[in-house]
Amino acid sequence: MVCLRIRSSHAPIMTCDNGIMTSLPLVFDAPKRGRPPTHFADLDQAARVAALGELGLPKFRADQLARQYYARLNGDVEEMTDLPAGARSKVGEALFPQLLTPVRDISCDDGSTRKTLWRLHDGTLLESVLMRYTDRNTLCISSQAGCGMACPFCATGQGGLDRNLSTAEIVDQVRAAARTLRDGEFGEPGRLSNIVFMGMGEPLANYKRVVSAVRQITSPAPHGLGISARHVTVSTVGLAPAIRRLADEDVPVTLAVSLHTPDDELRDTLVPVNNRWSVAEVLEAARYFADSNGRRVSIEYALIRDVNDQPWRADMLGEKLRRSLGGLAHVNLIPLNPTPGSEWDASPKDVEREFVRRVREQGISCTVRDTRGQEIAAACGQLAAEENDASPGGATS
Repeated sequence: MVCLRIRSSHAPIMTCDNGIMTSLPLVFDAPKRGRPPTHFADLDQAARVAALGELGLPKFRADQLARQYYARLNGDVEEMTDLPAGARSKVGEALFPQLLTPVRDISCDDGSTRKTLWRLHDGTLLESVLMRYTDRNTLCISSQAGCGMACPFCATGQGGLDRNLSTAEIVDQVRAAARTLRDGEFGEPGRLSNIVFMGMGEPLANYKRVVSAVRQITSPAPHGLGISARHVTVSTVGLAPAIRRLADEDVPVTLAVSLHTPDDELRDTLVPVNNRWSVAEVLEAARYFADSNGRRVSIEYALIRDVNDQPWRADMLGEKLRRSLGGLAHVNLIPLNPTPGSEWDASPKDVEREFVRRVREQGISCTVRDTRGQEIAAACGQLAAEENDASPGGATS
């Protein structure tokens, strides 16, 4: 058995030519670290009014601040000119600390894709990616700094979990991108229309904060950013109980399940959470979600050369989805974006086409995702890993 050790900035991953072994444990509870400073977006209406009262300000200022933050996309109190000048400093300190500081932006795809690396108050790094299309503008956001799901082909999974993001740290990624588009700082002025929770982290492992963020992203102004819930996608590696819990929330988002293989034997190692909830359990939860909100479930499948791209796996995938979800499933094939040092690569195009054909033969919708950002390390976690490695004390890949 020939093995390759891939080093990341946090912990080693072991991969083998006839399977995958990972030395990283699954982490569902984020490490205890210092809490981010409390932000306006972390508080409900009552808490906002109470906080303003402690500052000696009337409760109507809460709605005023909400209009500034969500409708006008202002994160700096000095821009909130309807707030008395003498109150701005104390309001800023109490309710509008700077959560995200841009480290660098990198663009590619003829300027239609831009990745931003952010530094948080404690030095933690996270990433978001803004993508312009002819018919929409999509932001891929992070819900955790790092990830504890230990998927060995994923740059974020290789790095481990640093901490959960706060509600406001999630929401502020969206506000910042919406402002960037509105002000024409990323091509022609436009509107942010789509949000995908497909950046760093497992969204359903940070459940309460993610749901709170989704409510603020989708609520109409002045109490939210007004993005349609149907244009918000929450991705998960398959935390079955949390999928069912999300189905019972009044947030009709799209669910994306990162399945990556239809058989438990391979998925136990490729997506280690499968050791907790099997393929059958995940698909049962996905069906419950689809039945609850009437939306198709997106089945994410990163196609990896000679690992999960065999014709029989395509047949098995289509058959299992036909039985469990029927017309409520859509397979989204993702050409693998290899992480630095990995021995894995994307499947050849002829293999990819045959995989699509076989899934469709089972009556399941199947398309190949448009690849974006490969030249700027846009796979989740790559840019943060590079920054960590370049910092004093960072490990080398």
